[in-house]
Amino acid sequence: MVTLPCPRLTMNGRAASSCDASDCASPVRRLLRAHRHPLILNHMVQCTPIRFDASFAALADATRRGVLDQLARGDASITDLADQFEMTLTGMKKHVGVLESAGLVTTEKIGRVRTCRIGPCRLEEEMAWIARYRQVWDARFEALDGVIDELKQQEKTRGRKKRQ
Repeated sequence: MVTLPCPRLTMNGRAASSCDASDCASPVRRLLRAHRHPLILNHMVQCTPIRFDASFAALADATRRGVLDQLARGDASITDLADQFEMTLTGMKKHVGVLESAGLVTTEKIGRVRTCRIGPCRLEEEMAWIARYRQVWDARFEALDGVIDELKQQEKTRGRKKRQ
């Protein structure tokens, strides 16, 4: 969390925010420099790179994940992919377009054939983001396991007292 300028300043109906991250809009940063009231900024909510949204949206669909699996084995044309997934060329082109806009796939048109291959995006930032949340959830589950073990122990102790 970072303390930032005035929470009363809004842009498009939302409280404006700013941070030093390169993914935040510079006009917002300029507007906020003039204000001196503190604002707490949650980087995970307000400064998540836009690319994360595109990556997670692309990976949210089972067909697109299947396309990535197929392309990991080798390049394929949109026609080949459409045949494998039993869908129209138009439908597959739209799926490939979503993957391409997220940087997960690149396409190259040679003649009448559009060939797809795995793109330059390696999802390292997304994996780091997921890893941070995994640590949080692992800690919470460990604490929950401790509570459950304690309750089981109390239950055993009560059972022994009732028998006596």
